[in-house]
Amino acid sequence: MLGIWDYTVILTYISFASAGAGIFCAISMRLQWAIFFLACSGLCDMFDGKVARTKKDRTEDEKKFGIQIDSLCDLVCFGILPMVICYKSGMKHLYSMAILILYGLAGLVRLAHFNVMEEKRQEMTDEDKKYYHGLPITSMAIALPLLYVLSPLLPGRKVFLLLMHLLVMTVGALFIVDFKLRKPTVTEMVLLVLVVAFAVMILIFIGRSWWVFIHHARFTGSVFR
Repeated sequence: MLGIWDYTVILTYISFASAGAGIFCAISMRLQWAIFFLACSGLCDMFDGKVARTKKDRTEDEKKFGIQIDSLCDLVCFGILPMVICYKSGMKHLYSMAILILYGLAGLVRLAHFNVMEEKRQEMTDEDKKYYHGLPITSMAIALPLLYVLSPLLPGRKVFLLLMHLLVMTVGALFIVDFKLRKPTVTEMVLLVLVVAFAVMILIFIGRSWWVFIHHARFTGSVFR
């Protein structure tokens, strides 16, 4: 069989499957679940690189395959899935779609640049990076769920959509702006993603009636169904 199928890439494949489920949920307007699957993809991404590096006898081809498959998966999980979620949430004007396309393009450019630079870096060292250059594309797995979790506190749908537009523009721009960002510890990132995932789970399983009530009361033509 073509490709690599050992444990070093299993989390990457699970992340992709989660994103696929999230896209289907978003298309079906089950946006709570789409956000949940986005957070799950982010959680998988926290560990995939570290799991891969536990295999000490990886060949050069396996390392390069890992870099490529990780970036291809990230484009779907944190590029395409957020675009679909935001579109189905109300970013349907011409300027909104332009913002979403530019967001996706910025993510694509960032990942292509990362692939080139990461291959060079791994030829010199196997140590973990201490800094990001620009904002990592996986940041959307935290930023967008947080917006949704906090949305019932907003005064109305227009404010929600305005913040969503600003979020997509800002995060997309930071993908390609060259600045140094300290790489959070695994504990910091996992805790943050777990908090977001837990909050979304609460909204899905416990607070569904409250969630729907809030959005129907405040958001005419609720984004949640």
